[in-house]
Amino acid sequence: MTENNIQKYDAIIIGTGQGGYPLAKDLPAAGWKTAVIEKGAIGGTCVNTGCTPTKTMVASARVAHLASRGPEYGVNIGPVTIDLKKVRERKRDIVDDFSGGSERRLESIEGLDVIRGEGRFIGPQTIEVALNDGGTLQLESEKIFINTGTRSFTPPIEGLDSVPYLDNASIMELGEVPKHLIVLGGGYIGLEFGQMFRRFGSDVTVVQRGAQLTREDPDVADEIKNILEEEGMNILLNSEAVKVQQNDDKIELILKTSDGEKIVTGSHLLVAVGRTPNTDMLNLESAGVEVNQRGHIPVNDKLETNVPGIYVIGDAKGGPAFTHISYDDYRVIKKNLVDGGDVSIKDRLVPYAMFIDPQLGRVGLSESEARAQGKNILVAKIPMTYVARALEMDETRGFMKAVIDADTNQILGCAVLGIEGGEIMSVLQMAMIGNVPYTVIRDSAFAHPTLSESLNNLFMSLDW
Repeated sequence: MTENNIQKYDAIIIGTGQGGYPLAKDLPAAGWKTAVIEKGAIGGTCVNTGCTPTKTMVASARVAHLASRGPEYGVNIGPVTIDLKKVRERKRDIVDDFSGGSERRLESIEGLDVIRGEGRFIGPQTIEVALNDGGTLQLESEKIFINTGTRSFTPPIEGLDSVPYLDNASIMELGEVPKHLIVLGGGYIGLEFGQMFRRFGSDVTVVQRGAQLTREDPDVADEIKNILEEEGMNILLNSEAVKVQQNDDKIELILKTSDGEKIVTGSHLLVAVGRTPNTDMLNLESAGVEVNQRGHIPVNDKLETNVPGIYVIGDAKGGPAFTHISYDDYRVIKKNLVDGGDVSIKDRLVPYAMFIDPQLGRVGLSESEARAQGKNILVAKIPMTYVARALEMDETRGFMKAVIDADTNQILGCAVLGIEGGEIMSVLQMAMIGNVPYTVIRDSAFAHPTLSESLNNLFMSLDW
């Protein structure tokens, strides 16, 4: 403690998401006196309101779906009913286990102070923390790491503030299955929840402002739409929400469409039109840190802001908003500042998966992106009906597609929309990391019958 009551540290971390949490473990281990500031639950969005809880509930929805398909496999189970409170309880238990375990580990680290409160800059090297239990602290360091993540974006729609709408966190706390869930937004969050609650028994209407679902290639987006409609979801494209109103116990969403005004009526409304960064409470102007119009903090290839010594990890910097990218940001920080390395985020592969069922796994360039860049490409594509293992499992929806550099035979990217699409995508990602040409995969032996074995057929399709 200094004379003016400012506590000095070698490092201050704001937020305990998937980048901040491991950094808070490694910096003290390297001898850095470190403070980590967290206002909410340890673990950030992923553990508490993102990946962990949603995929827990997605698993419950898949069990319900498979149970309903029992007769197709010669298994007669009877009517499927959903105990959403039990689903919620299972989700809460797993989240509490993950978050609680992380908190206990942080609290036990020597050389680390875990400070519960909300931090804000009052200078380029000084953070003031409004403590959760009252009072304030002032901390100082030459190295400050921002890992504050994002929150659900609330669009400026007339009447929205007067209806009890749901976001990605509150929808997981429902105790009963909605009769009719309206999903505003046809991105990953909206589609995962939409299919989930359709499988739980809700009528579901997805309202998408654009001409297709997601930002994938048109053939991928079209197939996703076909799959979801096959399960009974109603998909409205080119539909802009202009007003929301309550009518007794119903919610009415007024849309502007190419065919004029349309009203969709439901029991519940999920707003899933994007995320906004949690940077507005950081008082960044007092530190001289630049922020763009969307609230993201620009960084260089080493994740440093325009102010030396201030770094950003994860979603707050913009760009790909994925947990694994936040963790890779941590890896870059640790390699450079602790291990004496010289690595960057430039040109790194960005894999991701959408956990609808079947999954979409994606990495590298899409076909549209490759063509827009003027690349000379080959496109290998097969339906999942060509995959023996998928046929045996009766999981034949979707397709596989790989984009190849025609001059080098290197794989530029892929989209795998099919059973365990994320896992199959990862095999191709490994090939991309190792600069393995597609011909090597085409001519290699894979265990039979596996899903990855189908990569033989995928690349042999170029010779058909």
